[in-house]
Amino acid sequence: MLTHNLGYPRIGAHRELKTACERYWSGEGDLEEVMQTGEKLRRAHWLVQKEAGLDLIPCNDFSYYDQVLDLTLAVGAVPPRYQQLAEGPELDLYFAMARGYQQDGVDIIAMEMTKWFDTNYHYLVPEFARAQQFSLTGTKAVGELIEAKGLGIEAKPVLTGPVSYLLLGKEKEPGFHRLELLPRLLPVYIALLNELMTAGARFIQLDEPFLALDIDDQAREAYRSAYSRIAEALPELKIVLATYFDGLRENASLAINLPVHALHLDLVRAPDQLDRLLAEIPSSLTLSLGLVDGRNIWKSDLGRAVAAAERAVRALGTERVWVAPSCSLLHAPYDCALEASNSALPPELRDWFAFARQKVAEVAEIASLTNSGSAEKTARLEENRRELDERRRSPLIHDPQVKERLKGVSAADLKRKAPFHERREKQQQALKLPIFPTTTIGSFPQTAEVRRVRSQLTQGKLSEEQYQQAMKREIEKAIRLQEEIGLDVLVHGEFERNDMVQYFGEQLEGCCFTQNGWVQSFGSRCVRPPVIFGDVRRKAPMTVGWSSFANSLTDKPVKGMLTGPVTILQWSFVRDDQPRRETALQIALAIRDEVADLERAGIEVIQIDEPAFREGLPLRQRDRREYLDWAVDAFRLATSCVRDETQVHTHMCYSEFNDIIAEIAALDADVITIETSRSQMELLEAFKGFSYPNDIGPGVYDIHSPRIPACQEMYDLLERALEFVPRERLWVNPDCGLKTRGWTETKEALANMVYAARNLREMGR
Repeated sequence: MLTHNLGYPRIGAHRELKTACERYWSGEGDLEEVMQTGEKLRRAHWLVQKEAGLDLIPCNDFSYYDQVLDLTLAVGAVPPRYQQLAEGPELDLYFAMARGYQQDGVDIIAMEMTKWFDTNYHYLVPEFARAQQFSLTGTKAVGELIEAKGLGIEAKPVLTGPVSYLLLGKEKEPGFHRLELLPRLLPVYIALLNELMTAGARFIQLDEPFLALDIDDQAREAYRSAYSRIAEALPELKIVLATYFDGLRENASLAINLPVHALHLDLVRAPDQLDRLLAEIPSSLTLSLGLVDGRNIWKSDLGRAVAAAERAVRALGTERVWVAPSCSLLHAPYDCALEASNSALPPELRDWFAFARQKVAEVAEIASLTNSGSAEKTARLEENRRELDERRRSPLIHDPQVKERLKGVSAADLKRKAPFHERREKQQQALKLPIFPTTTIGSFPQTAEVRRVRSQLTQGKLSEEQYQQAMKREIEKAIRLQEEIGLDVLVHGEFERNDMVQYFGEQLEGCCFTQNGWVQSFGSRCVRPPVIFGDVRRKAPMTVGWSSFANSLTDKPVKGMLTGPVTILQWSFVRDDQPRRETALQIALAIRDEVADLERAGIEVIQIDEPAFREGLPLRQRDRREYLDWAVDAFRLATSCVRDETQVHTHMCYSEFNDIIAEIAALDADVITIETSRSQMELLEAFKGFSYPNDIGPGVYDIHSPRIPACQEMYDLLERALEFVPRERLWVNPDCGLKTRGWTETKEALANMVYAARNLREMGR
């Protein structure tokens, strides 16, 4: 029984890759430092997995920014606007595609970025034209295979499969479907696969997550055509076809009859699919069982996993059953051992965790225990069962008051007092905003000085009073800057916040935090998700003091800034012993208390961000209604306690809204801001066939890129937005918060944005 892994975290246990890349981007480091850091990390990750006892270890799962972008470069699908950079270092071209480029008179926007299925990881969206050509230009995959083999690693190269790669992209001109490009793409894939085989690859993993989604007949035929052609060209190739994030369902017959060596199943998300597959699988196919959760941090139920593996072995035999995590461990933190010095984390909780390093060990252990009749097996399974039972019964998890309060929630708690058109009139009288009001999404640059002050507080080098004064100075500077630029609705800047979810998680009962539980969100952006281990409630007001101070500094409205219940849920490692709906509603009650306190403190505009609302949507259409109902309820429970005069905003990130636009309207936020600049307002197509009733602020510049957009560029985007949004309901704002940007670029970009809005007013639009 072989054991393998689908992918490993790549940022480094101490975010070494983040540091090296950001030093290079800032001009403090060089490409050699970046490349050396990558080499050290790959070596460390391969050796950890080898020491854990895995038989097949992934390579080419490492990336300096994003694995889909890696493939775009490898198959020569670089958008034409970047060709002027093709003569320079390949990594500079690569980073320009990810982050945009603005220097030496060259100004190029970045590629669009969106969520990787229902995760908080973001990938760079491939761009396809009708006449798209492909060519094998990248050497990364082969180079990393040779590198791994040089260390004595039995390496399994990992690539996004050809059909999923095309489906992940977008057509950049009308009149064709990207799957029509498959005949041109396949020869390049075959050439790359052949090079990998020549370099010594025994197995090659092709990820085809779309097989676990709703797909049409065109996609099904693309799968048959692609894999038949690969098999004809490379009959000796052993493909491990990886599916994850859901079950195969109606695509099961298609998947098991593709000419591949092994098929991987996510048996954490969809455990029920195993029995059907065992009954239908052809004798030529090996089954890879994804039995260890690649997306959460709890220890595995070894008894359940071993039982599933033994069922498969009885049906197929040992040689046709492999064991693996459910998906890539990209979504898991590195190593529980790094929490040994975390005094804020109760030891009891730490004993419940399994991070990436522990998960690969669990994979090896499940394989070892399967079909073993030893006394050691019985003792180990009993020990694991006892550990899981202790967690389920722990008083740390259960809060009777929270459970009782949730039972008392009524339909009246989920509805604003008046409809939007009546609220809007009252809000306009109270706020007196101009047409095309300008604002930002919330955060301002978190400089090294701000982070240093926060670190000094944590280390005890600053008193709480000294820290408060330092943060208030930053808030006042931000307020004065916004007044000077001429923004209409201000923010306090969120200088006191380490992360938009972590900040709230640290102040909620039922949540805890790791010291080193970092995971990659995109590029060098890493987050340290809260761990929601029990019933959630607010300990005390969380933001009221900061918002009240900012509000006292100006006559302009200042937004109170909160993170919404669905986003806190989605961007946390969540308890798995109760339905996610119950946890979301518990969080909503905590946020509701904060909303009420902000309003009592005189805050007239309150923003409750839900960037993960679309992300939480189940991948299958038939599963979505239940989620959408409770997700909408959670947002409305958090926000519906305010007066009509209080304006409620929400913000959403990188999401395709077309299929859930009615539910977004059902949130009944007075203003929604969304990220649209990288797609050139394309996301607003969702509003063309749906009369969205409330105000909308489509982002007019990309804050994830260091480039500073010109006033005319933003003016043109606003002109485009007016094709979809009535002028009286259009807001002007950046795509997202400005935390990761520098002050110089922030000031200039915001000044250009305000100037664009003023020009629009003067033109009488």
